[in-house]
Amino acid sequence: MLTPVLLSGGVGSRLWPVSREAHPKQFQPLAGELSMLQQTLQRTSDLEESPPLVVCNEEHRFMVAEQLRQVNLQAGALILEPQGRNTAPAVALAALQAVTTDPQALLLVLPADHLIRDVEAFVAAVGKAIPLAQEGRLVTFGVVPSAAETGYGYIKCGAGLASDLYDLERFVEKPDAATAQEYVDSGNYLWNSGMFLLRANAYLEQLGEHAPEILSSCQQAMAGASVDLDFVRPDALAFDECPSDSIDYAVMEKTDAGAVVSLDCGWSDVGAWSSLWDVAQRDAEGNASKGDVMLDNCHNSYFRSESRLVAATGVEDLVVVETADAVLIAHRDKVQDVKRIVNRLKAEERPEVALHRRVYRPWGSYESLVTADRFQVKRIIVNPGQTLSLQMHHHRAEHWIVVHGTAEVTCEDKVFMLGEDESTYIPLGHKHRLANPGRIPLELIEVQSGGYLGEDDIVRFEDEYGRSN
Repeated sequence: MLTPVLLSGGVGSRLWPVSREAHPKQFQPLAGELSMLQQTLQRTSDLEESPPLVVCNEEHRFMVAEQLRQVNLQAGALILEPQGRNTAPAVALAALQAVTTDPQALLLVLPADHLIRDVEAFVAAVGKAIPLAQEGRLVTFGVVPSAAETGYGYIKCGAGLASDLYDLERFVEKPDAATAQEYVDSGNYLWNSGMFLLRANAYLEQLGEHAPEILSSCQQAMAGASVDLDFVRPDALAFDECPSDSIDYAVMEKTDAGAVVSLDCGWSDVGAWSSLWDVAQRDAEGNASKGDVMLDNCHNSYFRSESRLVAATGVEDLVVVETADAVLIAHRDKVQDVKRIVNRLKAEERPEVALHRRVYRPWGSYESLVTADRFQVKRIIVNPGQTLSLQMHHHRAEHWIVVHGTAEVTCEDKVFMLGEDESTYIPLGHKHRLANPGRIPLELIEVQSGGYLGEDDIVRFEDEYGRSN
């Protein structure tokens, strides 16, 4: 049985300001109505498969679970990495989980943040790869180059095995422009997609041969793992000892069992804003736009608005991305340098590097609308069936006004319901809880008042999500 393994650990810093540490690009609808993670899940739906395994970090666990729920999918397990250790350990954790239920499990390893426009071609390539993987070959998917791209690594194909199937000769790093052109002209090189099909036990065997420290650490981490619903938490101390390495370096460059499937499917790793311009539908002047955008005499540019009107006149070859709290303007050929901006934001400890104005929580989200001296106004959305922690505040009181849905409110020893256009007051120091017992999202406006309004002024007494103060 084929088991999709989604690797969802990246932060997508080159797609700032939309992609941020607390809500990275795989959870964003960058190229359609669904998020990148949801699109990745759905493109495997035509394959005979068991429930997917998702490897992500602890902070994103409820976001992953909610996005699966939105597309009516149940994960086989959500494996929570205690720390990021690159792709070789991440795949090892998934392989160790898979063999507990199916010793012959085939793992279709997919980054959660890639785009594939021709899903039929992708499914056909997976079908070609399955017999090789069943034999114990570690199969990687090489994308047919559409240009001499310097932003991707390459795979050199060896002897042909069948139509579009080859022995793996070697991986090569991102080349300069001249070398990339030589690769494309030769016809022997493919882009390295970072996607794999391999039998779980075959991968573990090769990992033990070529990177035994990684295998040993992952085995110890999974042996000491705790399980909470769909969440699998490998032992943090054991995993902390694991070397950090990619599957390419740790295994694929060293194994004699590698194979390559040639793939021509409109693939992109969406590694920069220019990638979205490449794949987007463009107007007669070469512009791609999303959101409330008005253009005059603009050419070959990408515009994205998330919260207000963006207007431009007389510009070309630009990327303009607007969010509620930040605006990025870059030359389309220089968008890889956005990472330098992100590094400066980190160095200056600015919140825009990690958080949007809309902050996602296990139960839903909140958005700060107005912040001033001694008061703050928030928009709060609680997903159906979700409950916030039983909590209290030392420094602030709160007013809640329901604008959509039904709220169940706990305030000290009272429990009562609020409908639309109804409100309540939560005095300072009172234990309280908010829940959504309905089937539609609960939306309310919260007005906080007091001498200190920081998010750390929360004392939790009970919490369904295992969070501490």
